[in-house]
Amino acid sequence: MFIDKVKIDLSAGNGGNGAVAWRREKYEPSGGPAGGNGGRGGSIILKVDLSINTLIDFRFKKKFKASNGEIGRGKRQYGKDATDLIIPVPKGTVVRDAGTGSIIADLSDDDSVFVVAKGGRGGRGNIHFTTSTRQAPNFAEAGKKGQERTVVLELKMIADVGLLGFPNVGKSTFLSTITAAKPKIADYHFTTLVPNLGVVKIEDGKSFVIADIPGLIEGAHKGVGLGHEFLRHVERTRLLVHILDISGNEGRDPYEDFIKINDELKQYNEILANRPQIVVFNKTDLMDDDEILAYYREKIEALGYKVYYMSAATMKGVEELKYTIWQELSQVGDLEPIFEVVDEYELMLEDNEKPKYEIEFENDIYYVEGDWIEHLLNSTNFGDYDSVSYFQKRLRDIGLIEALRELGAGQDSTVDICGMEFDFFE
Repeated sequence: MFIDKVKIDLSAGNGGNGAVAWRREKYEPSGGPAGGNGGRGGSIILKVDLSINTLIDFRFKKKFKASNGEIGRGKRQYGKDATDLIIPVPKGTVVRDAGTGSIIADLSDDDSVFVVAKGGRGGRGNIHFTTSTRQAPNFAEAGKKGQERTVVLELKMIADVGLLGFPNVGKSTFLSTITAAKPKIADYHFTTLVPNLGVVKIEDGKSFVIADIPGLIEGAHKGVGLGHEFLRHVERTRLLVHILDISGNEGRDPYEDFIKINDELKQYNEILANRPQIVVFNKTDLMDDDEILAYYREKIEALGYKVYYMSAATMKGVEELKYTIWQELSQVGDLEPIFEVVDEYELMLEDNEKPKYEIEFENDIYYVEGDWIEHLLNSTNFGDYDSVSYFQKRLRDIGLIEALRELGAGQDSTVDICGMEFDFFE
């Protein structure tokens, strides 16, 4: 089964909590803090695996969770970092953020690797919270939560040449004659239900990859027929080969077919529609009227396209066309990319994170929410004076106390911070 688009849920591992511990050595009755840091949570990594070519492995498994880091230990021992979870994907996989729709990774190289969800940093042990006035901190830091993401994986085939054309124009037959690919071929519409790839060998060291895209029909860019599902597979191609049935056996006009398909490309993506394109009249063995051939050739060449003849069934013109495609490819330079990869993950790196929070006032209570503040709250030992003092200092440092004052909070106002209530005091 060919599956080229899936949505998956990812949860990276949480960092281990830092430890509160003390030196307990002989002749050291007042040993200082010795709590080590927690280990980093496991990240989730997407890695290209050349042995797979569909996303079928994600059909039933759609949730992935990496391991948590170990908690810190005494004697300044750090907790062990968790092992990263590596998920193999086929070459050509594009990763979209399910919420924004932005493309955040393009795994198009043989060795492409992408950290899609970063493991949480381990919490610091109490050895890190000593100061000149706080010699024995009785608190440590909780490990940070791992990133949680929902992403969409899309497979966009890596091919140099894309075959275009209405159903049953002979694309699959052409592919089978010039490559070792064995697409399903029959005399009815929509024989091809999945994209097919093949490698065309010219001579030693010279070859190109060609993709047969399932037939497009009018309205494909809106989701009509099969074309909408597979147009993504021609996005990476450097050259489009547009095959037309010149015999008229289907009762369609070849020129009108050509216009309709190109209009679908333009509606789907204008950059794609401007890709270099050559036109091939197929089934010439069923056409013996040279005037009709010349008529359609003149109309299409008037639009600026080169036209070639072949009969995929009898192999007439096929070998020549193979070399023509190679020559056309050699003249294609760098092309404008179809999609842009958004480097939004730089904003999510822990070292660059700015504390963010939201405040709402309802029923005489000020509600404060925010991941950073929740982490601070979970790291606080409210039975220890030093820990509470550190908590209050951090709230002042990020401007939360001042923000509450500006919203009207005063002496004895109730403030709910991530589910825990406090009395505001000046």
